[in-house]
Amino acid sequence: MPDTEPDTQPASSTLDPTNLDAVFKAYDVRGLVGSQVDEELARAVGIAFVAEVGARTVVVGHDMRESSPALAGAFAQGATDAGADVVMIGLASTDQLYFASGHLGHPAAMFTASHNPATYNGIKLCRSSAAPVGRDSGLAAIRDRVAAGATVRAGTPGQLTHTDVLAAYAAHLLSLAPVRGRRLKVVVDAGNGMAGYTTPAVFGRLGDVVDLVPLYFELDGTFPNHEANPIDPDNLVDLQKRVVAEGADIGLAFDGDADRCFLVDEQGGLVSPSTLTALIAARELAREPGATVIHNLITSRAVPEIVTELGGTPVRTRVGHSFIKTTMAETGAIFGGEHSGHFYFRDFWRADSGMLAALHALAALAETDQPLTALLADYERYVVSGEINSTVADQAAVLAELRATYGERPGVTVDELDGLTFAHEDWWFNVRASNTEPLLRLNAEGADAATMATIRDDVLTVIRRDQ
Repeated sequence: MPDTEPDTQPASSTLDPTNLDAVFKAYDVRGLVGSQVDEELARAVGIAFVAEVGARTVVVGHDMRESSPALAGAFAQGATDAGADVVMIGLASTDQLYFASGHLGHPAAMFTASHNPATYNGIKLCRSSAAPVGRDSGLAAIRDRVAAGATVRAGTPGQLTHTDVLAAYAAHLLSLAPVRGRRLKVVVDAGNGMAGYTTPAVFGRLGDVVDLVPLYFELDGTFPNHEANPIDPDNLVDLQKRVVAEGADIGLAFDGDADRCFLVDEQGGLVSPSTLTALIAARELAREPGATVIHNLITSRAVPEIVTELGGTPVRTRVGHSFIKTTMAETGAIFGGEHSGHFYFRDFWRADSGMLAALHALAALAETDQPLTALLADYERYVVSGEINSTVADQAAVLAELRATYGERPGVTVDELDGLTFAHEDWWFNVRASNTEPLLRLNAEGADAATMATIRDDVLTVIRRDQ
């Protein structure tokens, strides 16, 4: 029997079932600091995580947000109370935490709210070797354990130790994507996030190849310069200007926890994540001919075309890291890319790493005398809309109208892998519902700008008809 009984929680507690339903998302725990996520919740999740995964040792890291060290400490207290040893790695990017999980061979917890504003924080969890913990792979069960009451059994508490894995992380990444060749001037916008911590450690080993121009490297969880969310073009304006002003060869932008990477070319132009997916796929297929490459269903159709042309096997998945990682494990895929800027590597425990994706881009560029625009020309075949969100109260009705409008058109195919995808030889679009908000997300692609704009605008007319 437990030696302590669950406390009765007041309605205002973050352990209240209504709050738990709000903060336990599809892939992580996330919410407003204080009212939704606090040390009480973090400690309870620590206890529940140890129980759910049977952990003897847990690795814990955190980002630069003001609330992160205390939340990480509370989780560690819960985990040690539950009998597990805890290895604290301190400040870390999320991919550095994944490295620690794989390198040390333990389940892990990362305290971050990624690209969300300063008022948010959360917990990303993984099993040993960075295996994902999502709603269908343990996170819902952890939520249920927390709701039932955070209890610990009698026994010896675990031990707390500290270790630094930053140097080992940098060395491992560079062993997977060594950068050799001509000298490059590289502007990196860390957005005051964790790339300001990891970039010097990684690029410091590239002094003979890279001239680094740092932008917003000061760790500051209030994000004083712009949101650390590079999927929003507004947050890339400073990087675009700096690349042009410096005459740089390339610009790199990372999100708050540095697990996503976006590129800017030497002319200040934005590079589609699908284009980077195709470039990395080509590099990985050159290393392992015939390998499988994963892409999600909103990635440009150029990706599967290029993979096939290079002799590889493209496999299409739903949107979301748990689907990518699961399919990679099932197929033995060497690489996976998402249009959101997440890139997954078999040799990095199938986890995503923005920094490793950046190193692949630098390595490819350093090996050629071409500018980035020329290097990427072969991988950019279509025009994409980017993801467009619309608030829709009756999502089912809109999806039904889209099916009626487009589903019977000649030459159009429809699938329901994730939302609805309509495909024609000249265009495709996908509309899918948000997991957490009353939003429909549209992604469209066309053979040229006019085709893309026409299908995008026509579909938005249907989606937003009642607004």
